[in-house]
Amino acid sequence: MASLVEPEFKENTVAETDKYNVETAEILANSALHLPVAQAAPIYEQLLSVFPTAAKYWKQYVEAHMAVNSDDATKLLFSRCLLSCLQVPLWRCYIRFIRKVNEKKGVEGHEETRKAFEFMLSHVGSDIASGPIWLEYITFLKTLPAQNAQEESQRMTAMRKTYQKAVITPTHHVEQLWRDYENFENSVSRQLAKGLLSEYQPKYNSARAMYRERKKYVDEIDWNMLAVPPTGSYKEEQQWMAWKKLLAFEKGNPQRIDAAIANKRIIFTYEQCLMYLYHYPDIWYDYATWHAKSGSIDAAIKVFQRALKALPESEMLRYAFAELEESRGAIQAAKKLYESLLSDGVNTTALAHIQFIRFLRRTEGVEAARKYFLDARKSPNFTYHVYVAYALMAFCLDKDPKIAHNVFEAGLKRFMHEPAYILEYADFLSRLNDDRNIRALFERALSSLPPEESVEIWKRFTQFEQMYGDLDSMLKVEQRRKEALSRTGEEGASALEGSLQDVVSRYSFMDLWPCSSRDLDHLVRQEWLVKNINKKVDKSTLTNGPGTADKGPSGLTSNSTSSAKVIYPDTSQMVIYDPRQKPGSGIPSSATAAGAPSALNTLSNPMVAMAGGGSMNTFDEMLKVTPPGLVAFLANLPAVEGPTPNVDIVLSICLQSDIPTGQAGKSSGTYPTPIPAGPAPSTSGISGSSKSHPAPSASSFKSTRDKQPLKRKDTSLEDDESTTVQSQPLPRDAFRIRQMKKVRGATTSQTGSASYGTGSAISGDLSGSTG
Repeated sequence: MASLVEPEFKENTVAETDKYNVETAEILANSALHLPVAQAAPIYEQLLSVFPTAAKYWKQYVEAHMAVNSDDATKLLFSRCLLSCLQVPLWRCYIRFIRKVNEKKGVEGHEETRKAFEFMLSHVGSDIASGPIWLEYITFLKTLPAQNAQEESQRMTAMRKTYQKAVITPTHHVEQLWRDYENFENSVSRQLAKGLLSEYQPKYNSARAMYRERKKYVDEIDWNMLAVPPTGSYKEEQQWMAWKKLLAFEKGNPQRIDAAIANKRIIFTYEQCLMYLYHYPDIWYDYATWHAKSGSIDAAIKVFQRALKALPESEMLRYAFAELEESRGAIQAAKKLYESLLSDGVNTTALAHIQFIRFLRRTEGVEAARKYFLDARKSPNFTYHVYVAYALMAFCLDKDPKIAHNVFEAGLKRFMHEPAYILEYADFLSRLNDDRNIRALFERALSSLPPEESVEIWKRFTQFEQMYGDLDSMLKVEQRRKEALSRTGEEGASALEGSLQDVVSRYSFMDLWPCSSRDLDHLVRQEWLVKNINKKVDKSTLTNGPGTADKGPSGLTSNSTSSAKVIYPDTSQMVIYDPRQKPGSGIPSSATAAGAPSALNTLSNPMVAMAGGGSMNTFDEMLKVTPPGLVAFLANLPAVEGPTPNVDIVLSICLQSDIPTGQAGKSSGTYPTPIPAGPAPSTSGISGSSKSHPAPSASSFKSTRDKQPLKRKDTSLEDDESTTVQSQPLPRDAFRIRQMKKVRGATTSQTGSASYGTGSAISGDLSGSTG
């Protein structure tokens, strides 16, 4: 077995690229079950290095060592997993191990086991599934030997305290624990029991109500889920929402218990949540900030430390942790966190430089921030963002425009090819009201940038001249812009022509326009059409025009909300709704079940026929592939007025229908006569008549029902079919039973009138055939 599993283990080793593959992990865990401990240990260690909070893998690993009585290795494993995996099955395995180790140590072993129970209940005693643990502990206390009356009194006191804690904990076994507690107190002293039970009855009722509410949230959680990084799947989002709801429920303290006990339950819920959402930074952050708001700063720091160990690449958590340290005055601790983001020179981000400069200015002053900026400029990830951030810091915070100007000029030597940096520099000069240097900056940038990268620079230059320049400079810049951009676009010389959009662009301000929104939409549409005049445009796109995101060269944006790919309904298939129109008016009264064409005409949509289009709709297409027997049956159904048909009418039609059976190899337009079961029918004219039954219309059926039921043509067939229907077992539904009784009564009357009734259509057929 080992030789077969070892190659599989080598092939299925959790690769770094796909180490969180759940299916592979399950295969490895199952393979380890059949291996000796020495060979299974590397598999478990590998799995637990990827899934450190997988309680089921820890339990499987521990039980493998317990099976071979490796006590030292078992203790070491429990010390690694118990406090991070607060799951009842794993902790019950722990108490089973403790009891096994201490079972032969006498009084000392009993005391060690009792301490282990207390330790376990302090960590997982508030779990909704912890009922068996409470019951096991109480059973253990009952079995403790008592040498004298004092020890007996201590044992009873310990049992009473345990019961009282258990009955106020919302677990699956809370009702059973309360019953046991009542029996316990009554067995000790009925007089004392009355007072104690009356005291704890309201607390028990509250715990039971709390259990019912908590169970609704707990049932939504998948307790077998492995902790994997979020991938955005539906199941992961559902589990995240389920845990969020449970946490919010626990934070509300619906049981109205003591604040210390309520906080302990919240901590327990967070710890359980992190077993499954281990790679979710928002859960770690919520947990830490909850501790901080509760006044437990040290606990919040420990949570952040665990979070950075679980997610070492999370910058968000490092910034949040540094913020907490700085807010409590631990400047050096916060500085170490910032420096940890800068320790990896290759992967250091520009944002880390910016945030560290801000931190140094806040905590150590302007000179420290300036020194770091000058020293770090040679870093490979020292992008233009850092120059902009430091220049604005010097300008806005230090009130030193000269240094800010020098920083921008120094950055311009390195980032002249970055349009975003040029625009930031232009904004800074605008704040200084330095229009001369703004124009010089635009000219320098436009002379060095290629035309395809200078679109935004031209746009900002044009806007600047429109806002602050005279008419001549405004027109010159616009013309230069058109000449420069015409060489990059496909529209060619058409971009050089002046248009009304230029006027709108020159004489608009913020959200104020020299035209109506309708005119603006029209201008944008024209601009888009000119731009795409030589392109093959889809007809639907041309009909609907440009979308909301389309912007022309002049910078105008349409206010229209129509999309470029709006799907409009086919109005040619619409008909006017008329509430006076009867649903059955479009069905011809002469429709019969003799052939498929007539049935198709009968069942065709009358509203489509009234529309005059004559096109085949979906319903007619369905009828084409419908079996002929079903088509004939549908054709025999009467027209029904109103949303709910009369059940008696429908059942009567079902009992009176001769549904033909189609045969392979024959045309769909022919329907052979069905062969009834039982003895062969007589060859007389009564049974041999082959005339088809006319399909009753709504009015004819109504009048017939008022007078007498329709008669069957073949009396022997009628008796046979009615017997078959009536011999069926009664349904369980009371409504169905009443309807079947009515139908049987109607069938009986029909059978009696089939042979002796006069004046019906069947009687006319009989007289015609016998005459």
